[in-house]
Amino acid sequence: MIRSDIIRGHLDSIILCLILEKDQYGYEISKQISLRTENRFQIKEATLYAVFQRLEKRELIESYTGTITHGGKRKYYRITTLGKAFLKETVKEWQETKEIVDLFLEGLQCEK
Repeated sequence: MIRSDIIRGHLDSIILCLILEKDQYGYEISKQISLRTENRFQIKEATLYAVFQRLEKRELIESYTGTITHGGKRKYYRITTLGKAFLKETVKEWQETKEIVDLFLEGLQCEK
């Protein structure tokens, strides 16, 4: 299990990336994160909905009510044009950050 504080700063981008692939609802996003990380990272429901609120407030995503399934209506999220532009910038920023960290940590032998 990875420390959640390492990923926390990237949650907005991770969720935007998933919503970019297709409109999704909260539980579906949560399951995708667990599945893709082979359960090495799981997002708490409260954290996920806090991210949704923050992204909606910044107009990076918008929500809508889907059709009725299994007796209830689901709230779906879709990425906005502003969200796509923001995601593009954060991907660039992540690539630069990763290159810098890799300069110091990639293949590091800490057993000296």
